Amino acid sequence: MPNRKHRKKSVVQAEKAQLRNKVKRSAMRTQVKKLMTAIDEGDKSNAQKELAIAMKRIDKAAKTRVIHPNTASRKKSGLARRVNAMG
Repeated sequence: MPNRKHRKKSVVQAEKAQLRNKVKRSAMRTQVKKLMTAIDEGDKSNAQKELAIAMKRIDKAAKTRVIHPNTASRKKSGLARRVNAMG
């Protein structure tokens, strides 16, 4: 633990940011899992609905730099490709 007051504050701020990031990352991953479940079940209409929500969550995570924007783009592309391939 740091001795200086401003460093103690930095530690507290970092912990708060870590918690916020964890919430966003968890929400994103949960939504992607819901989408993958819909894809595995073969339910295209449900998969398309889940895809829209998953893309929104991925965009929010990238906007706040929880994940890198290129990673977000790659994830979105891959998920859209899987939904479109359902035929």
